[in-house]
Amino acid sequence: MAILMNMKHIAHVNHKLPIIIQGGMGAGVSNWRLAQAVSRLGQLGVVSGTALGQILSRRLQDGDVEGHIRRALEHFPFPRIAQRILDAHFIPEGRKDKARYRPTQMHSVKNDPLIQELCIVGNFVEVFLAREGHDNPVGINYLEKIQLPHLPSLYGAMLAGVAVVIVGAGIPLEFPAALTALAMHQPATYTVHVSGLPAGETCRLTFDPALFHEPGEIPPALARPKFLPIVSSDALAAILHKRAKGFVDGFIIEGPLAGGHNAPPRGRLTLTADGQPVYGPRDEVSLESIRQLGLPFWLAGSYGSPERVREALAAGAAGVQVGTPFALCTESGLTPEFRRELIQKALAGDAKVFTDPLASPTGFPFKVAELTGTLSDRDIYSDRRRVCDLGLLREPYQRDDGTMGYRCPAEPTAAFVAKGGKAEDAVGRKCLCNALIANVGMPQQLADGNTELPLITLGDDFTGIGRFCTSEHPDFTAADVIRTLLGT
Repeated sequence: MAILMNMKHIAHVNHKLPIIIQGGMGAGVSNWRLAQAVSRLGQLGVVSGTALGQILSRRLQDGDVEGHIRRALEHFPFPRIAQRILDAHFIPEGRKDKARYRPTQMHSVKNDPLIQELCIVGNFVEVFLAREGHDNPVGINYLEKIQLPHLPSLYGAMLAGVAVVIVGAGIPLEFPAALTALAMHQPATYTVHVSGLPAGETCRLTFDPALFHEPGEIPPALARPKFLPIVSSDALAAILHKRAKGFVDGFIIEGPLAGGHNAPPRGRLTLTADGQPVYGPRDEVSLESIRQLGLPFWLAGSYGSPERVREALAAGAAGVQVGTPFALCTESGLTPEFRRELIQKALAGDAKVFTDPLASPTGFPFKVAELTGTLSDRDIYSDRRRVCDLGLLREPYQRDDGTMGYRCPAEPTAAFVAKGGKAEDAVGRKCLCNALIANVGMPQQLADGNTELPLITLGDDFTGIGRFCTSEHPDFTAADVIRTLLGT
């Protein structure tokens, strides 16, 4: 209860706008340590909201060696849920060597309370730890394409006092209304895309916070976070400004040089000789149109240099969102061996990023950093046995008999086709769920004794990482990134 009362107090604090928003890189790259480091320095630290239930479970199964998760759980306002999570997932001595992580349930339209509890707590823990020890705001980043966990994720983050919610990879029109309802612990709804529904029919999820409260408890209202959607065009910004169901507090304008998912090029898809999407004049954003909306905005996509920060400010932006330099700093959740190898490649002039139009099951182009031993190698990708055991990017679809099914283009092709998918849509698709969690040192153990392999995403700023470090001193911190970008 104490943390709820504290959040009610901070609801009235008017924080100044940050110049730098640290990118919310998932899964687990933008972890609580990174977000805390950035926020402590007066900029906006952001945790990734992707797969936080899975990540929480695996941290607990690995023994929570430093005790951070259990410390955060002691502050979770609904103790019965916190205890259930510990009982179900915590292994005091940690997993035995080569033991598989215990599976968790996949999200579905059925609103299963156990998977929702894990999701609520996972988001609470990440934000709580990022906020610990300072009074500056912390944000969280979600992908609109991962719709099923939205409502319990938001509620968990808000219980921990998240100040800003950032959403990309889609058109999140319903987020503002959900934030307003959840701040009052009222039921919230969200429309989920379901393939195969008859014309005019929709599928709406409902999440009722009261189902998770302690008996007889009426918690005080929560602070409503600010909402910053990520957009790739001034037209999309205008749509959200006019049609969003509630307040939009600003925009992050992201171009195709950013890491992670990129918006597809507008118009007919054209590829370069090596198979990357071609972006043209139709993909350029009119900053004049953005300025006319009268809301603060930040520019993203290769703004990781002091020159580009000054350029953004001169164009009327409140600042910039930066991801790649933070992904490679010491506080990042990226496995240290991968991080250092990528830095050395950049310093040697061998930094390569490929915008893959097929890799992501979402259908959005996805930036892939080339690194030996990862799924960026086509032969290694071809050798991987397809499996869908996490299911974050599954698409709900309605079967002919009216029941609900789930499919993913990255699952075994025969299974995908049997569920009504097209075989050609499965070509080149990669299991981002398993790969991204492998990036942060928690790969699933496979039956043959191997582990799931990583697939690392970085933006085009990867080539300029030398502005933060040298070959003799390759490690750099979040503070080094901020100091360099601000020229201080």
